[in-house]
Amino acid sequence: MLLSEIATRLGLEQLGPDREILGVNTLESAGESELSFLVNPKYTKALEASRAGAVLLSAEHAPLVESALLSENVYMDLARVVSLFARPQGQFTGQSPLAFVHETAQVHESATIYPFAFIGPETRISANAVIFPGCYIGERCCVGADCLVYPNAVLMSDTVLGDRCIVQPGCVLGGDGFGFAQTPAGHMKIPQVGHVQLGDDVEVGANTSIDRAALDVTQVGSGTKVDSLVQVGHNVRIGEHCLVVAGTGIGGSTHIGDGVVIGGQAGIKDNITIGDGAMIGAQAGVNNDLPAGSKVTYTPMMDIGTYLRVGAALPRLPGLLKRVRRLEKELERARADKGGEQDG
Repeated sequence: MLLSEIATRLGLEQLGPDREILGVNTLESAGESELSFLVNPKYTKALEASRAGAVLLSAEHAPLVESALLSENVYMDLARVVSLFARPQGQFTGQSPLAFVHETAQVHESATIYPFAFIGPETRISANAVIFPGCYIGERCCVGADCLVYPNAVLMSDTVLGDRCIVQPGCVLGGDGFGFAQTPAGHMKIPQVGHVQLGDDVEVGANTSIDRAALDVTQVGSGTKVDSLVQVGHNVRIGEHCLVVAGTGIGGSTHIGDGVVIGGQAGIKDNITIGDGAMIGAQAGVNNDLPAGSKVTYTPMMDIGTYLRVGAALPRLPGLLKRVRRLEKELERARADKGGEQDG
């Protein structure tokens, strides 16, 4: 499409000659028919050398290019531009006769059901939802409007998805929580009879597992994004608009507030509460409640300010050790000299 058309559709100001744009690419790789972008000013040199036909950038960098789209939030507008050119996954439409749809299931006429999907009894698939091959959607599930459930994802019984959710390949929603009673005969399984519920606009990354509750509900709030390879234990409550990055494990019955950011490979203990707006750094081990607005990182977990001071001190440790040893020797000599004086 023309650069002017992109500007009109996204409400951005266009500068310089109009051009036909075939796609979006990086500053280094973009050609004369592609749009690129400058998010971080440290890439200004790459901007000056770029062959891109036009660049999405802030007004202060506009003099460096011939054709531009001006943005006050380049990263956000980049997502909007890419969405204009992105090709959706899959081309199949309709409801394949090779899928199994139970006679008591309700599937909206506008939904797409790929071959070899399984839709269980009393399950409802809403308008414009897309269920890819290999998906298992058990009994009494509800898949909201415009949801995408990608190949080989599993929704066990009673799982509820709000509208516009995205479930990436290999996810398991509603598998049994890790509940066992210790007995003289060994570990006795405790039946997990609750369910999983996702709000609107939730995305769950590939091969993530969100366990069903033991008795009530495991819940993920609207707007929350969960990365790949995350484990969410039974009865966990995650608030709205949170970010949970890959490799994180969240213990059962933990409650997480709204707007919380959890870095990759963080480990969060069961039965604790994390307040709204908390930020947890990568590989942090969280073993106690965190008040709203907390910023913690590292293992063992510590306040981020303390962690930064510890990190700054580490390179100086060898020199500090030498100074301590020298001071210890000087102290020993001073004590020896003082003892000699007293003997004299």
